[in-house]
Formats: sequence, C-alpha cells, structure tokens
Amino acid sequence: MQFTLERSPFTGPVAQELCAEVQAEYVRRYGDGDTTFLAPDDFDPPGGDFIVAYDASGRPVGCGGWRTRGEGDAEMKRLYVREAARRQGLARLLVAAVETSAAEAGRKRLVLETGPRQPEAIAMYESLGYKPVSPFGEYAETDGSLHLGRELRSEER
Repeated sequence: MQFTLERSPFTGPVAQELCAEVQAEYVRRYGDGDTTFLAPDDFDPPGGDFIVAYDASGRPVGCGGWRTRGEGDAEMKRLYVREAARRQGLARLLVAAVETSAAEAGRKRLVLETGPRQPEAIAMYESLGYKPVSPFGEYAETDGSLHLGRELRSEER
C-alpha cells in the first residue's frame, strides 16, 4: 500500500481525530489515556512538527509528531496507525519522518515513552535501535514505563 505523509497542524481536525483514537487505544490497554500535558503549539515548527499519513484513497491512516524537550532532545508523541493500515511498514515510515524532521530542526536525539502493554511498539523501537534512556516527564516514576531514545543520524542534521 502507498502512503503519503503531510505536515499537519496538531490542533487541526484530522490530527485531533487520530489523537482521539490514540487515547482510546491507551484506555483499552491501560484503563486510562495519556495524561501528559500537550500545549496546542508544542508541535509547531521550529520547536516541533506533526505528520499525518494518508492512504492511496486520501484517508488519514496514521500520525506522529515531536516536540522540543530540553537542550538537544525531541520527544516523539502520538505515533499511531489505524488498524486497517497496520503491518505494512507505516509506523516505521512515520518514525523515520519524525526523526528526519527533528534532525532538520537541529535536535540531536529523539526520546519517547511507552508502556508494557504495547509490545509491538516496543519491538519496533528496539529493532530501530532505540535504547533505554533516563526517565523523564509525566511517567518518569511510573512502574513499567519505558523511556527510550536514539541519537539522530548526522546526515539527517
């Protein structure tokens, strides 16, 4: 399946629809949504970016973004692929787009937080070279919370 990636305002209706689905997925898996505070402008360039993936018919099927965290880090948030588009490499494509965007903005490392009830996400991140990093943010003290990161490739900067 072919996918098209487009920058999107985080506050736009398509991004918000997909983010609502992400939250519903968290509720299904954990009993509650992600309570991390996200300001409406967290994903605005140059300090962030938000990307929506569309299928060949123009339907939105996934998303992901990053926001500035500290001096050189970018934090990946709201990476999501709708069920019908899973297992086709879209999540990896979105991660690569988020990494490239963050590197182009001068970020040196991409970090993320995920949980134990997302084994497919954990496996993908590990296969892409993400390693444990110091806990940060809302879930820094939460048992089972996984904090991962990866240096961004110099050719992306």
